[in-house]
Amino acid sequence: MHSPRLTSILPLLLAATLLPAQKLPHATGTIHTPDVDLGFETFGLQGSATPVIAVNGGPGLSHAYMLQNSVWQRIAADRLVIFYDQRGTGASKRLSPAAPQTMPAQIADLEAVREHFHLARAAFVGDSFGGLIVTAYAAAHPEHVASLVLSDAASPSIQGIVHLLPQTFPDVEEQDDHEEKSLAATLDAAAQAGLRNHFRMIFYSPAKRDAYMSHMGDLGYVPAVAEAVSKATDALDLSSALPTFRFPTLVLNGRYDMNVAPLTAWRLAHAIPNAKIVFFEESGHLPSYEEPDRYVAVLQQFLNAH
Repeated sequence: MHSPRLTSILPLLLAATLLPAQKLPHATGTIHTPDVDLGFETFGLQGSATPVIAVNGGPGLSHAYMLQNSVWQRIAADRLVIFYDQRGTGASKRLSPAAPQTMPAQIADLEAVREHFHLARAAFVGDSFGGLIVTAYAAAHPEHVASLVLSDAASPSIQGIVHLLPQTFPDVEEQDDHEEKSLAATLDAAAQAGLRNHFRMIFYSPAKRDAYMSHMGDLGYVPAVAEAVSKATDALDLSSALPTFRFPTLVLNGRYDMNVAPLTAWRLAHAIPNAKIVFFEESGHLPSYEEPDRYVAVLQQFLNAH
């Protein structure tokens, strides 16, 4: 989700009935690297099905926003699903003083996660800004990519995102401006208010928006990380890598996503050879939350085929 004030592409969320926790294997842990201790969380068990590494959006958010419902627990019913917090967020805040926030650093962290779980290949799912991270990883390490899923994902360059929130929600943008100015003396409070206001604009259904926001709690937004990552990736352009991708790719997008408009997904799918594209007709930026059953069905069908 990209807002001029947040300089971030906020991620994606999910919804459905939670499975009983005791029936699904669940674990957390830490992966030590020279730059950062990466916190991870897993659901399910590694078996014959291709494991999934899910990369959240932001930047500056932990993966907690992706676990607002049971979509990923349902995906993990027959495979291992791995989440991790990007450096400087959530359970990955133990950074070395000089640790960078560049895309090569993000790629190195994702590679450390893959190596930790001894996965020769995995399905990499990138939500929103996480789509840019998995695209960069796939360009650097295609040999480890069994398949790629780009869900309401950033384009291969931040500058190429079709972002329509200011044109669609001028009233909310104006309210956001006033609120942030009133909180300007407390930068973190202003950033958190901006985050909540941003979420007000990324849903198709007002009822689902209100339901999500009523229970979303603290999503672990770290403004300083968001700013550092945004600055480090602002000029990045991976467009030339897309035609070289030879692994199965699925592009997903909410039809009414004004944050990363469907044209972004359309261009991605047409730049990657043989990519499949699916639009969710009753969703904004969060189809996994607004249309969870269809999201699970589409994703499972793709993962099971590859």
